[in-house]
Amino acid sequence: MEKLFGTDGIRGLANTYPMTADMAVKIGRSAALFFMDERKSPKVVVGKDTRMSGDMLESAIAAGICSAGMDAGLTGVLPTPAIAYITSSIGAVAGIVISASHNPFYDNGIKIFNQKGTKLADQDEAAIEASILKENSPIPPQQQTPGTGRIRLLADAEPLYLEFLKRSVPGRNPFKGLKVVLDCSNGATYRIAPKLFQDLGADVIPLFIEPNGKNINANCGSENPATLCKTVVDTRAQIGLAFDGDGDRLIAVDEAGRIVRGDQILAICAKAMKQAGSLRNNVIVTTVMSNIGLGIALKEMGIEHIKTDVGDRYVLQSMIAAGAVLGGEDSGHMIFLDQHTTGDGILASVRLIKTILSESKPLSELSKIMAVFPQVLMNVKVRSKPEIDAVPEIADAIKSVETALNGKGRVLIRYSGTQPLCRVMVEGPTLEETNFYCRQLCAVIEKKIGARV
Repeated sequence: MEKLFGTDGIRGLANTYPMTADMAVKIGRSAALFFMDERKSPKVVVGKDTRMSGDMLESAIAAGICSAGMDAGLTGVLPTPAIAYITSSIGAVAGIVISASHNPFYDNGIKIFNQKGTKLADQDEAAIEASILKENSPIPPQQQTPGTGRIRLLADAEPLYLEFLKRSVPGRNPFKGLKVVLDCSNGATYRIAPKLFQDLGADVIPLFIEPNGKNINANCGSENPATLCKTVVDTRAQIGLAFDGDGDRLIAVDEAGRIVRGDQILAICAKAMKQAGSLRNNVIVTTVMSNIGLGIALKEMGIEHIKTDVGDRYVLQSMIAAGAVLGGEDSGHMIFLDQHTTGDGILASVRLIKTILSESKPLSELSKIMAVFPQVLMNVKVRSKPEIDAVPEIADAIKSVETALNGKGRVLIRYSGTQPLCRVMVEGPTLEETNFYCRQLCAVIEKKIGARV
């Protein structure tokens, strides 16, 4: 069967299958039917980021939801974690986010949350996918209604989410005296992030807060923080914070303009939470992509480290199973399960700043908690996605590099869940060696399964 759902929802080139208006109607309809319950006025929350195709897909998804007899509650532009929070807090049956996260504007995607504000389990995605791919997706007789649902604007969605974030930092003007630079990626955080930090008393310097539908993630945001780094140094700010297009990732910059990634932030917060007695079960969860240095740091701190497959929903599933309250990815997805059900870039930034202030140390000092091994990640466009071990030349190349690293690094190769890419990650003792081995592996992959021009 054709597969629509990838690592993080359904994603593709906007206005091209499967990111078309007619498919969006089917997705909205199928999701609504899957979550249909007996409530008098069931509602599905729908939010989006700032890319221009969001309007088209929002209208189509809302139409699909209404055709199933449910109301569609539109929040407009809000971060992905805001939709998760609104869904659970107002008693909606599901939430749908229209976003391609850190991808360029010409891509778009659809993510689905259940009524608890968590991403779907594999079996739930499979059930919705099967319904979407049916030619007509008929409504079962017991779920048929004589009328349709309505489209309603949720005008209080942004204030609700803003108040939720403020509650995570009690006190009057708790960030007073802090100068912070915010890179909002011309994305979903462009309004709410500057307002939050201003309301918390910080001196805010906002960057990339003028979305035009095409400039989301364009040379800015968590994937491209160069301007943020320079601005932090030029303005003598204490910290810089970069979000991605839909606001579920955070990358920080210290006062010297150096990038502090997700693994370092997790290590900083893990230590602080352990000292405060709030690191439940003394464990954190990350993916296999985490830097070797994080594992070493956690071992030195006496904290258990659980690793999962790539994807924040897998991190969440393992966190729940282990009774953990902290987990995430080096890319900047961080889950503080004691406060939220999903990765939230803005919440993570607040938690990081709270730690900086309580420790009375600059971020540059706190980030020394772990040594970051040189890590190089390269992408190879592929025409197919066979099992890596099933291609002898690729398997042999991996073994050769691992032997050369001799325990002082590692190789991790996986396929993108949303794009025709093979991701090659190598960690090693020096950047020069790491680059060399990564390019070596990419050349073999390109030769065997690379996309034909």
